[in-house]
Amino acid sequence: MNAHETAHEPTDRTVLPLPTPDMDGDALFRLGLAYSAGLDGCPIDRVSAHMIFNLAAMKGSLEARGYRRDLSQEMEHDEIAEAQRAARRWIDAGSSSLAA
Repeated sequence: MNAHETAHEPTDRTVLPLPTPDMDGDALFRLGLAYSAGLDGCPIDRVSAHMIFNLAAMKGSLEARGYRRDLSQEMEHDEIAEAQRAARRWIDAGSSSLAA
């Protein structure tokens, strides 16, 4: 197996953490931090971080609101729109229990 194959083929060790409907605002906030800072095996991904901070804020995380606001100032308008669409798709996919 060459380096190209090992770098791009997903394995059990490269599975990225994703938000789940049972996560509370604090857990979502920590996941958003992981994507915003490249922690816990997550790549730095501002769109995913913004989306997850948005979900965390919807579940009551005040910290997530601040981080989302700060992150928005570093993002392009199309990135923010993409993050908002992703959050909406996640909610529409059956995670509508977000409203507190």
